[in-house]
Amino acid sequence: MPFQAHQTGMDMSLIFEERQSDSPYVETVTQGYTAVSGSTIRPAESHWHMVFVKVNGRTHSLAVGPWTTSGVASWGEGAEILWVQFSLGTFMPHRPTRKLLNAEMNLPSACHNAFWLHSSTWQLPNFDNVETFVNWLVREELLVSDSVVNTVLQDRKPDVSSRTVRHRFLQATGLSHNYIRQMKRAQEATALLEQGVPILDVVYELGYYDQPHLTRSLKQFIGYTPGQVASINPPE
Repeated sequence: MPFQAHQTGMDMSLIFEERQSDSPYVETVTQGYTAVSGSTIRPAESHWHMVFVKVNGRTHSLAVGPWTTSGVASWGEGAEILWVQFSLGTFMPHRPTRKLLNAEMNLPSACHNAFWLHSSTWQLPNFDNVETFVNWLVREELLVSDSVVNTVLQDRKPDVSSRTVRHRFLQATGLSHNYIRQMKRAQEATALLEQGVPILDVVYELGYYDQPHLTRSLKQFIGYTPGQVASINPPE
């Protein structure tokens, strides 16, 4: 399995490790713990997640939808957290991603280390067996991948109408294809600024109208202005 991991601290309060997944249904798997309470600016997010939190002997399971704008993420002390980020186009047919947009859905606890999902109980996955857990969900048709969404994301033309494409994107991702492109462009702009590329060069390279357009985009999707991004992560 491809593995890319790192550890980092956000004000030394949130420590986590992340890896890529070889499942076509999963983008990344992340585990972490909260050393102390804290908060940070979080960017907008085009993917939805399953999140499993263990704190004070209790487990909380959540389906967390895409976030259309940046915001503040906060956490308490002493929590163990597992994040499963699903690939764009992967969704639950009984709970389309559009119904999770800017929201969290509680997945009721069944017993120790288990939760309810669509009238069935499921053992909580861990960092190493997420793909097995996801394969079982796929086998039970609780997770599916939309081929039309995948085709469009690969810059190929689907054999359906543009109206159908819009509907399928909203059903599977909760977002339009154009909105996802805007979010991705803001992420690319952030990466360039972190590498030390001048702001006006980023405007030109990524096709923003002007610097104010770039600033509005980054404030909306990343939570910082271009100047703040460049100063937070200066190139080495």
